[in-house]
Amino acid sequence: MNYQKSEVRAIDHIGITVPDLEAAATYLEKAFGAVSIYDNVVPTDEPQTGADTEAKLGLAKGSAIVHMRMMRIGDGACIELFEMKVPGNRKKDIIPTDIGLQHFAVYTDNIEETKQKVLAAGGRVLKGPNEMLGREGGEGNQFMYTVTPWGSFVELITYPSELEIEKTTPLRRWKPEPGKDE
Repeated sequence: MNYQKSEVRAIDHIGITVPDLEAAATYLEKAFGAVSIYDNVVPTDEPQTGADTEAKLGLAKGSAIVHMRMMRIGDGACIELFEMKVPGNRKKDIIPTDIGLQHFAVYTDNIEETKQKVLAAGGRVLKGPNEMLGREGGEGNQFMYTVTPWGSFVELITYPSELEIEKTTPLRRWKPEPGKDE
């Protein structure tokens, strides 16, 4: 089914600023099986800084990108990690009631196994697994929020059964094909 209504094709990646890129990458690898695709800026490079960088990326004055890595989890969008040096104090951790990117979700075939990997990698899990809410209900359809060591929220989600809403609409959200591996 083709959902394309414009020139925009899909979400390519999300960017996350982390306090320690290597630690964040290791966490994503251990918790979610992420793989590093490439580093765009490495710590031995000259930091990406200055008025031009600030204007292009909306960075605070005096900020510097010191490490940047593109990672991939399964066959979904990529995650671009940024480690930055920022003058002054960093703001508090973002929580889901703040305005802005609240969380990203990873689809898992086994929510309990992924939960254990999150814990082993140093993450926290909130209550769950829980039955999917509202019109997303269905046999075995579950979700659970987790928190990375640096404070970002990641939802674990699985919906092996038809979503309740799919009974009333021909439109479908993304779902991996069963047994499809790259």
